[in-house]
Amino acid sequence: MSKSTRTNISRWVALTAAGGLLALTGCGIDDPSESGEGGTGDGATGTGGGEDPIQIGISLPLTGDFSEPGKGVQRGYEAWAAYVNENGGLLGRDVELTILDDQSNADRVASDYEKLINQDGVDLVFGPFSTRLVVPSAQVAMDYGFLFVEPAGAAEEVFTQGFTNLFYAAPAVAQDHYDYLADHIEAMPESERPKTAAYAAMDDPFAQGTAYGLKARLEAIGVETVVDEVYPPNTTDFSSIAAKIEASDADIIVGGTQYQDAVNLIIALQQLGYQPDLAAFSTAPTNPEFAAAIGDKTEGILSPTGYTPESSYPTNAEFVEYFAEEYGTEPTEDEANAWTTGQVVAAAVEGVGCADPSPECQGQLIDWLRTNEVDTVVGPLTWDAEGRPQGAHLIQQYVDGEITIVLPDDAKEAEFIYPKPEW
Repeated sequence: MSKSTRTNISRWVALTAAGGLLALTGCGIDDPSESGEGGTGDGATGTGGGEDPIQIGISLPLTGDFSEPGKGVQRGYEAWAAYVNENGGLLGRDVELTILDDQSNADRVASDYEKLINQDGVDLVFGPFSTRLVVPSAQVAMDYGFLFVEPAGAAEEVFTQGFTNLFYAAPAVAQDHYDYLADHIEAMPESERPKTAAYAAMDDPFAQGTAYGLKARLEAIGVETVVDEVYPPNTTDFSSIAAKIEASDADIIVGGTQYQDAVNLIIALQQLGYQPDLAAFSTAPTNPEFAAAIGDKTEGILSPTGYTPESSYPTNAEFVEYFAEEYGTEPTEDEANAWTTGQVVAAAVEGVGCADPSPECQGQLIDWLRTNEVDTVVGPLTWDAEGRPQGAHLIQQYVDGEITIVLPDDAKEAEFIYPKPEW
Protein backbone atom coordinates (compact mmCIF):
# COMPACT_ATOMS: atom_id res chain seq x y z
CA MET A 1 0.00 0.00 0.00
CA SER A 2 1.25 3.52 -0.77
CA LYS A 3 1.47 6.35 1.74
CA SER A 4 -1.32 8.12 -0.06
CA THR A 5 -3.75 5.32 0.82
CA ARG A 6 -6.34 6.64 3.28
CA THR A 7 -8.42 4.40 5.44
CA ASN A 8 -11.81 5.26 6.88
CA ILE A 9 -13.79 3.30 9.42
CA SER A 10 -16.69 3.39 7.00
CA ARG A 11 -14.85 0.84 4.86
CA TRP A 12 -15.45 -1.80 7.48
CA VAL A 13 -18.62 -0.47 9.09
CA ALA A 14 -21.19 -1.84 6.67
CA LEU A 15 -24.37 -3.70 7.37
CA THR A 16 -24.48 -7.36 6.36
CA ALA A 17 -26.30 -8.14 3.15
CA ALA A 18 -29.13 -9.72 5.06
CA GLY A 19 -29.89 -6.38 6.72
CA GLY A 20 -32.01 -5.98 9.82
CA LEU A 21 -31.00 -5.64 13.44
CA LEU A 22 -27.85 -7.44 14.50
CA ALA A 23 -27.66 -9.14 17.85
CA LEU A 24 -25.04 -8.50 20.51
CA THR A 25 -24.21 -10.31 23.68
CA GLY A 26 -22.72 -8.49 26.67
CA CYS A 27 -19.15 -7.25 26.69
CA GLY A 28 -18.39 -6.66 30.36
CA ILE A 29 -16.25 -7.62 33.29
CA ASP A 30 -17.06 -10.92 34.94
CA ASP A 31 -16.70 -11.61 38.63
CA PRO A 32 -12.94 -12.07 39.26
CA SER A 33 -13.70 -14.92 41.63
CA GLU A 34 -15.25 -16.85 38.75
CA SER A 35 -12.39 -16.30 36.33
CA GLY A 36 -9.43 -16.75 38.63
CA GLU A 37 -7.98 -13.54 37.18
CA GLY A 38 -8.55 -9.83 37.46
CA GLY A 39 -11.71 -10.23 35.40
CA THR A 40 -12.67 -11.16 31.86
CA GLY A 41 -14.94 -9.56 29.35
CA ASP A 42 -16.76 -12.07 27.20
CA GLY A 43 -17.21 -10.10 24.06
CA ALA A 44 -19.77 -9.54 21.39
CA THR A 45 -21.06 -12.39 19.30
CA GLY A 46 -23.90 -12.85 16.92
CA THR A 47 -23.51 -11.07 13.57
CA GLY A 48 -20.27 -11.61 11.77
CA GLY A 49 -20.89 -14.92 10.10
CA GLY A 50 -20.08 -18.53 10.89
CA GLU A 51 -16.37 -18.17 11.62
CA ASP A 52 -15.00 -18.00 15.14
CA PRO A 53 -14.83 -14.52 16.66
CA ILE A 54 -11.63 -12.50 16.52
CA GLN A 55 -10.32 -12.63 20.07
CA ILE A 56 -8.84 -9.36 21.39
CA GLY A 57 -6.94 -9.34 24.67
CA ILE A 58 -6.71 -6.27 26.91
CA SER A 59 -5.48 -5.45 30.40
CA LEU A 60 -6.76 -2.29 32.09
CA PRO A 61 -6.39 -0.60 35.49
CA LEU A 62 -9.95 -1.13 36.70
CA THR A 63 -8.82 -0.82 40.31
CA GLY A 64 -5.94 1.07 41.89
CA ASP A 65 -4.45 4.48 41.11
CA PHE A 66 -5.58 4.68 37.48
CA SER A 67 -9.02 3.11 37.84
CA GLU A 68 -10.98 6.25 36.91
CA PRO A 69 -9.49 6.70 33.42
CA GLY A 70 -9.06 2.94 33.10
CA LYS A 71 -12.81 2.47 33.30
CA GLY A 72 -13.24 5.18 30.66
CA VAL A 73 -10.95 3.25 28.32
CA GLN A 74 -12.95 0.11 29.09
CA ARG A 75 -16.17 1.87 28.05
CA GLY A 76 -14.56 3.03 24.83
CA TYR A 77 -13.30 -0.44 23.96
CA GLU A 78 -16.61 -2.09 24.76
CA ALA A 79 -18.60 0.49 22.78
CA TRP A 80 -16.29 -0.02 19.79
CA ALA A 81 -16.68 -3.81 19.94
CA ALA A 82 -20.46 -3.56 20.20
CA TYR A 83 -20.61 -1.13 17.28
CA VAL A 84 -18.40 -3.27 15.08
CA ASN A 85 -20.43 -6.40 15.77
CA GLU A 86 -23.68 -4.60 15.05
CA ASN A 87 -22.23 -3.57 11.69
CA GLY A 88 -20.78 -6.75 10.23
CA GLY A 89 -17.66 -7.36 12.33
CA LEU A 90 -14.10 -7.41 11.01
CA LEU A 91 -13.42 -9.50 7.93
CA GLY A 92 -16.97 -10.75 8.39
CA ARG A 93 -16.21 -12.03 11.90
CA ASP A 94 -17.41 -10.79 15.28
CA VAL A 95 -14.87 -9.39 17.71
CA GLU A 96 -14.76 -10.63 21.29
CA LEU A 97 -12.91 -8.82 24.09
CA THR A 98 -11.19 -10.43 27.05
CA ILE A 99 -10.42 -7.72 29.62
CA LEU A 100 -8.26 -8.33 32.69
CA ASP A 101 -7.79 -5.99 35.66
CA ASP A 102 -4.10 -5.20 36.15
CA GLN A 103 -4.89 -3.27 39.34
CA SER A 104 -2.69 -0.36 38.14
CA ASN A 105 0.35 -2.59 38.69
CA ALA A 106 3.17 -2.77 36.15
CA ASP A 107 4.19 -6.32 37.07
CA ARG A 108 0.63 -7.57 36.83
CA VAL A 109 0.00 -5.92 33.47
CA ALA A 110 3.00 -7.72 32.01
CA SER A 111 1.78 -11.07 33.30
CA ASP A 112 -1.72 -10.28 32.00
CA TYR A 113 -0.48 -9.81 28.42
CA GLU A 114 1.74 -12.87 28.76
CA LYS A 115 -1.35 -14.87 29.71
CA LEU A 116 -3.56 -13.35 27.01
CA ILE A 117 -1.07 -14.13 24.26
CA ASN A 118 0.62 -17.30 25.47
CA GLN A 119 -2.20 -19.09 27.29
CA ASP A 120 -5.49 -17.63 26.05
CA GLY A 121 -4.28 -17.49 22.44
CA VAL A 122 -5.86 -14.16 21.52
CA ASP A 123 -5.64 -13.02 17.90
CA LEU A 124 -4.95 -9.34 18.67
CA VAL A 125 -4.17 -7.13 21.66
CA PHE A 126 -5.10 -3.55 22.53
CA GLY A 127 -3.03 -1.48 24.94
CA PRO A 128 -3.80 -0.45 28.56
CA PHE A 129 -4.05 2.97 30.17
CA SER A 130 -1.00 4.89 31.49
CA THR A 131 2.61 5.08 30.41
CA ARG A 132 3.57 3.06 33.50
CA LEU A 133 1.52 0.15 32.17
CA VAL A 134 2.12 0.63 28.45
CA VAL A 135 5.89 0.13 28.61
CA PRO A 136 5.92 -3.35 30.21
CA SER A 137 2.93 -4.56 28.21
CA ALA A 138 4.36 -3.31 24.91
CA GLN A 139 7.53 -5.23 25.67
CA VAL A 140 5.57 -8.46 26.13
CA ALA A 141 3.69 -7.82 22.89
CA MET A 142 6.94 -7.18 21.01
CA ASP A 143 8.51 -10.34 22.45
CA TYR A 144 5.66 -12.28 20.82
CA GLY A 145 5.73 -10.20 17.63
CA PHE A 146 2.28 -8.67 18.21
CA LEU A 147 1.03 -5.35 16.90
CA PHE A 148 0.50 -3.03 19.88
CA VAL A 149 -1.79 -0.02 19.46
CA GLU A 150 -2.38 1.84 22.71
CA PRO A 151 -4.64 4.71 23.82
CA ALA A 152 -2.82 6.33 26.73
CA GLY A 153 0.97 5.93 26.80
CA ALA A 154 2.03 9.41 25.74
CA ALA A 155 5.23 10.02 27.74
CA GLU A 156 8.51 10.21 25.85
CA GLU A 157 9.89 7.12 27.55
CA VAL A 158 7.34 5.01 25.65
CA PHE A 159 9.01 5.94 22.38
CA THR A 160 12.65 5.49 23.41
CA GLN A 161 12.47 1.79 24.35
CA GLY A 162 13.12 0.51 20.83
CA PHE A 163 9.59 -0.78 20.30
CA THR A 164 9.02 -1.65 16.66
CA ASN A 165 5.41 -2.75 17.15
CA LEU A 166 3.89 0.25 18.98
CA PHE A 167 1.52 2.98 17.77
CA TYR A 168 -0.05 5.64 20.01
CA ALA A 169 -3.70 6.20 19.04
CA ALA A 170 -3.97 9.93 19.81
CA PRO A 171 -2.93 13.19 18.14
CA ALA A 172 0.25 14.05 20.12
CA VAL A 173 2.72 12.81 22.73
CA ALA A 174 2.73 14.16 26.29
CA GLN A 175 5.42 16.81 26.08
CA ASP A 176 3.65 18.39 23.10
CA HIS A 177 0.18 18.59 24.66
CA TYR A 178 0.53 22.26 25.61
CA ASP A 179 2.30 23.44 22.44
CA TYR A 180 -0.57 25.68 21.34
CA LEU A 181 -0.74 27.28 24.79
CA ALA A 182 3.03 27.85 24.81
CA ASP A 183 2.79 29.37 21.33
CA HIS A 184 0.05 31.72 22.53
CA ILE A 185 1.95 32.87 25.62
CA GLU A 186 5.10 33.37 23.58
CA ALA A 187 3.16 35.55 21.13
CA MET A 188 1.94 37.85 23.93
CA PRO A 189 3.66 41.22 24.33
CA GLU A 190 6.45 40.67 26.85
CA SER A 191 4.82 43.11 29.28
CA GLU A 192 1.65 40.98 29.38
CA ARG A 193 3.24 37.54 29.73
CA PRO A 194 3.22 35.75 33.08
CA LYS A 195 6.51 36.20 34.94
CA THR A 196 6.42 33.25 37.34
CA ALA A 197 5.00 29.74 37.31
CA ALA A 198 4.33 26.97 39.82
CA TYR A 199 4.29 23.32 38.79
CA ALA A 200 2.83 20.35 40.66
CA ALA A 201 3.00 16.97 38.94
CA MET A 202 2.11 13.42 39.83
CA ASP A 203 5.08 11.06 39.81
CA ASP A 204 3.88 9.57 36.55
CA PRO A 205 5.60 9.83 33.14
CA PHE A 206 2.51 11.11 31.34
CA ALA A 207 1.51 13.65 33.97
CA GLN A 208 5.05 14.95 34.34
CA GLY A 209 5.51 14.94 30.57
CA THR A 210 2.57 17.26 29.99
CA ALA A 211 3.58 19.71 32.75
CA TYR A 212 7.28 19.72 31.98
CA GLY A 213 6.77 20.05 28.24
CA LEU A 214 5.08 23.38 28.99
CA LYS A 215 7.66 24.22 31.66
CA ALA A 216 10.51 23.88 29.17
CA ARG A 217 8.77 26.13 26.66
CA LEU A 218 7.95 28.82 29.25
CA GLU A 219 11.39 28.82 30.82
CA ALA A 220 12.85 29.34 27.35
CA ILE A 221 10.96 32.65 27.08
CA GLY A 222 11.87 33.80 30.56
CA VAL A 223 8.98 32.59 32.74
CA GLU A 224 10.62 31.78 36.08
CA THR A 225 9.79 28.53 37.87
CA VAL A 226 9.14 29.33 41.54
CA VAL A 227 7.61 26.02 42.65
CA ASP A 228 8.29 22.54 41.25
CA GLU A 229 6.65 19.76 43.27
CA VAL A 230 6.32 16.06 42.40
CA TYR A 231 3.97 13.88 44.45
CA PRO A 232 3.19 10.12 44.60
CA PRO A 233 0.18 8.84 42.61
CA ASN A 234 -1.75 7.97 45.78
CA THR A 235 -1.50 11.47 47.29
CA THR A 236 -4.77 12.80 48.69
CA ASP A 237 -3.61 15.61 51.01
CA PHE A 238 -2.37 18.59 48.99
CA SER A 239 -2.30 21.13 51.80
CA SER A 240 1.49 21.43 51.96
CA ILE A 241 1.93 21.68 48.18
CA ALA A 242 -0.90 24.22 47.97
CA ALA A 243 0.73 26.26 50.76
CA LYS A 244 4.00 26.43 48.84
CA ILE A 245 2.21 27.57 45.70
CA GLU A 246 0.16 30.17 47.58
CA ALA A 247 3.28 31.51 49.32
CA SER A 248 5.07 31.86 45.98
CA ASP A 249 2.23 33.97 44.55
CA ALA A 250 3.05 32.45 41.15
CA ASP A 251 1.33 34.07 38.19
CA ILE A 252 0.28 30.71 36.81
CA ILE A 253 -0.24 27.17 38.12
CA VAL A 254 0.35 24.11 35.93
CA GLY A 255 -0.76 20.71 37.20
CA GLY A 256 0.60 17.51 35.72
CA THR A 257 -2.43 15.57 36.88
CA GLN A 258 -4.90 12.79 36.42
CA TYR A 259 -8.41 13.37 37.80
CA GLN A 260 -8.80 13.09 41.58
CA ASP A 261 -5.41 14.60 42.36
CA ALA A 262 -6.26 17.67 40.27
CA VAL A 263 -9.57 18.08 42.07
CA ASN A 264 -7.90 17.80 45.48
CA LEU A 265 -5.15 20.24 44.55
CA ILE A 266 -7.58 22.83 43.19
CA ILE A 267 -9.77 22.64 46.29
CA ALA A 268 -6.70 23.10 48.51
CA LEU A 269 -5.63 26.15 46.47
CA GLN A 270 -9.13 27.63 46.61
CA GLN A 271 -9.27 27.22 50.38
CA LEU A 272 -6.07 29.25 50.69
CA GLY A 273 -7.40 32.03 48.48
CA TYR A 274 -4.67 31.66 45.85
CA GLN A 275 -5.72 33.38 42.62
CA PRO A 276 -3.54 32.63 39.57
CA ASP A 277 -3.80 34.41 36.23
CA LEU A 278 -3.77 31.03 34.48
CA ALA A 279 -4.58 27.54 35.77
CA ALA A 280 -3.90 24.48 33.60
CA PHE A 281 -4.41 20.84 34.52
CA SER A 282 -3.82 17.86 32.26
CA THR A 283 -6.90 15.66 31.60
CA ALA A 284 -9.02 16.49 34.69
CA PRO A 285 -11.02 19.50 33.39
CA THR A 286 -12.42 17.43 30.53
CA ASN A 287 -14.02 14.95 32.96
CA PRO A 288 -17.81 15.47 33.09
CA GLU A 289 -17.71 15.34 36.91
CA PHE A 290 -15.04 18.02 37.21
CA ALA A 291 -17.25 21.09 37.61
CA ALA A 292 -19.36 19.59 40.38
CA ALA A 293 -16.26 18.25 42.14
CA ILE A 294 -14.64 21.67 42.55
CA GLY A 295 -17.83 23.54 43.31
CA ASP A 296 -18.54 24.93 39.85
CA LYS A 297 -15.61 27.36 40.14
CA THR A 298 -14.32 26.44 36.73
CA GLU A 299 -14.21 29.70 34.76
CA GLY A 300 -10.90 30.09 32.95
CA ILE A 301 -9.43 26.69 33.91
CA LEU A 302 -7.88 25.02 30.90
CA SER A 303 -6.59 21.67 29.73
CA PRO A 304 -5.10 20.14 26.59
CA THR A 305 -7.28 17.63 24.83
CA GLY A 306 -6.88 15.33 21.89
CA TYR A 307 -10.61 15.03 21.42
CA THR A 308 -13.86 16.96 21.45
CA PRO A 309 -17.31 15.50 20.69
CA GLU A 310 -17.97 18.53 18.48
CA SER A 311 -15.15 17.79 16.03
CA SER A 312 -16.05 17.41 12.39
CA TYR A 313 -13.72 14.51 11.64
CA PRO A 314 -15.31 11.72 9.60
CA THR A 315 -17.00 9.06 11.78
CA ASN A 316 -17.00 11.25 14.92
CA ALA A 317 -20.67 12.23 14.78
CA GLU A 318 -21.67 8.58 14.44
CA PHE A 319 -19.36 7.66 17.34
CA VAL A 320 -20.82 10.34 19.60
CA GLU A 321 -24.40 9.37 18.75
CA TYR A 322 -23.75 5.67 19.31
CA PHE A 323 -21.86 6.18 22.55
CA ALA A 324 -24.48 8.56 23.94
CA GLU A 325 -27.22 6.04 23.20
CA GLU A 326 -25.26 3.32 24.99
CA TYR A 327 -24.11 5.30 28.04
CA GLY A 328 -26.37 8.33 28.26
CA THR A 329 -23.50 10.81 27.96
CA GLU A 330 -21.07 12.07 25.36
CA PRO A 331 -17.68 10.35 25.21
CA THR A 332 -14.63 11.78 26.93
CA GLU A 333 -11.06 11.77 25.63
CA ASP A 334 -10.23 8.43 27.29
CA GLU A 335 -13.23 6.79 25.66
CA ALA A 336 -12.45 8.39 22.31
CA ASN A 337 -8.84 7.23 22.37
CA ALA A 338 -9.99 3.69 23.12
CA TRP A 339 -12.40 3.83 20.19
CA THR A 340 -9.56 5.23 18.07
CA THR A 341 -7.38 2.27 19.04
CA GLY A 342 -10.08 0.01 17.67
CA GLN A 343 -10.31 2.06 14.48
CA VAL A 344 -6.55 1.90 13.92
CA VAL A 345 -6.32 -1.85 14.44
CA ALA A 346 -9.43 -2.43 12.33
CA ALA A 347 -7.97 -0.37 9.49
CA ALA A 348 -4.84 -2.51 9.49
CA VAL A 349 -6.85 -5.74 9.69
CA GLU A 350 -9.00 -4.75 6.73
CA GLY A 351 -6.00 -3.37 4.85
CA VAL A 352 -4.02 -6.58 5.20
CA GLY A 353 -6.90 -9.05 5.30
CA CYS A 354 -5.84 -11.04 8.36
CA ALA A 355 -6.40 -11.12 12.12
CA ASP A 356 -4.49 -13.96 13.73
CA PRO A 357 -1.50 -14.37 16.05
CA SER A 358 0.89 -15.71 13.41
CA PRO A 359 4.18 -13.78 12.98
CA GLU A 360 3.34 -13.30 9.31
CA CYS A 361 -0.02 -11.64 9.99
CA GLN A 362 1.20 -9.52 12.91
CA GLY A 363 4.19 -8.34 10.88
CA GLN A 364 1.93 -7.35 7.99
CA LEU A 365 -0.34 -5.39 10.33
CA ILE A 366 2.66 -3.49 11.75
CA ASP A 367 4.08 -2.78 8.30
CA TRP A 368 0.70 -1.56 7.02
CA LEU A 369 0.41 1.05 9.77
CA ARG A 370 3.96 2.25 9.08
CA THR A 371 2.98 3.28 5.55
CA ASN A 372 -0.66 4.35 5.77
CA GLU A 373 -2.78 7.14 7.22
CA VAL A 374 -5.87 6.22 9.21
CA ASP A 375 -8.92 8.46 9.57
CA THR A 376 -10.20 8.38 13.16
CA VAL A 377 -12.50 10.25 15.51
CA VAL A 378 -9.46 12.25 16.75
CA GLY A 379 -8.38 13.10 13.22
CA PRO A 380 -6.15 11.51 10.57
CA LEU A 381 -3.21 9.68 12.17
CA THR A 382 0.25 8.81 10.92
CA TRP A 383 3.24 7.76 13.00
CA ASP A 384 7.01 8.06 13.04
CA ALA A 385 9.28 5.04 13.30
CA GLU A 386 8.93 4.93 17.10
CA GLY A 387 5.12 5.14 17.09
CA ARG A 388 4.71 8.84 17.86
CA PRO A 389 1.63 10.38 16.25
CA GLN A 390 2.33 13.39 14.06
CA GLY A 391 -0.25 15.86 15.38
CA ALA A 392 -1.08 18.34 18.15
CA HIS A 393 -3.55 18.72 21.00
CA LEU A 394 -6.23 21.37 21.19
CA ILE A 395 -6.47 23.67 24.22
CA GLN A 396 -9.84 23.77 25.95
CA GLN A 397 -10.93 26.28 28.57
CA TYR A 398 -14.04 26.84 30.67
CA VAL A 399 -15.81 29.85 29.15
CA ASP A 400 -19.23 30.88 30.50
CA GLY A 401 -19.39 27.61 32.40
CA GLU A 402 -18.73 25.34 29.42
CA ILE A 403 -15.45 23.76 28.40
CA THR A 404 -14.70 24.80 24.85
CA ILE A 405 -11.82 25.03 22.39
CA VAL A 406 -9.87 28.29 22.59
CA LEU A 407 -6.59 27.39 20.84
CA PRO A 408 -5.39 27.30 18.12
CA ASP A 409 -7.11 30.23 16.48
CA ASP A 410 -8.20 28.26 13.42
CA ALA A 411 -10.12 25.78 15.61
CA LYS A 412 -11.35 27.99 18.43
CA GLU A 413 -14.97 28.12 19.53
CA ALA A 414 -14.44 30.97 22.01
CA GLU A 415 -11.80 33.57 22.89
CA PHE A 416 -8.95 32.60 25.19
CA ILE A 417 -9.44 34.08 28.68
CA TYR A 418 -6.40 35.69 30.29
CA PRO A 419 -6.10 36.53 33.08
CA LYS A 420 -8.52 33.96 34.43
CA PRO A 421 -11.37 35.11 36.72
CA GLU A 422 -11.13 34.45 40.44
CA TRP A 423 -12.26 31.09 41.67
